[in-house]
Amino acid sequence: MKFDEFNYNYIEEIESFAKIDCYRDRRVGKPEVVFAEGKNAKEVVEIVRGYLKHVNAVLVTRLNQKQVDELKKSFDKVYINEKGRIAIIGELKKERMGKVAILTAGTSDIPVGEEVATTAEFLGLEVLKFYDVGIAGLHRLIEPIKKIKDEDVDVVIAIAGMEGALPSVVASLIDLPIIAVPTSVGYGVSLKGISTLFAMLQSCSSGVAVVNIDNGFGAAVFAHLVIQRINIKRSRE
Repeated sequence: MKFDEFNYNYIEEIESFAKIDCYRDRRVGKPEVVFAEGKNAKEVVEIVRGYLKHVNAVLVTRLNQKQVDELKKSFDKVYINEKGRIAIIGELKKERMGKVAILTAGTSDIPVGEEVATTAEFLGLEVLKFYDVGIAGLHRLIEPIKKIKDEDVDVVIAIAGMEGALPSVVASLIDLPIIAVPTSVGYGVSLKGISTLFAMLQSCSSGVAVVNIDNGFGAAVFAHLVIQRINIKRSRE
């Protein structure tokens, strides 16, 4: 079947509980992903099995341990990132279309960073990680900023809880798009990340885009779309 003969709106139903958007990646440049939270282990497995009829790999986010165990039993090729509660089932892409740097303010923000990292790798991006480099020890940013410049990074994803200042500081130091991810890390007045979200939306530095609280997946997809568009433009030159 030729590329232009695909029905980009094709939906495959899985029993009575799921409708798989099989060719979302061809239609909008990003694949459908399985959000495991709220689903039982059997439903997750059946959705993944149905999707693998059409693609080489599936990304599953927000997994619990029972779902992880069931995926391991049901499929041969399973990569689990337990800290990020995320998994890739099937064949991971070998080619890399661009480069993203991930910075976390603290060690407590790393689970969100790992969700970003696995999502980015699934989408074909090379990942550089710089963890625990927040503004409580601002000098820790010196080497990561140098490395980001030297490595020709395309997009930076800055993840922070508390007052959420890291993305603003990074955006004042480098000439790259910054995607800010507020986390739910913090004491009472952080309101489980709401105060951090508001702080990032009020960034003094320009060029900062903000995603939802703890949404590492969304940040990685946005980075992928930016880099994908850059590559399309370059290919036409």
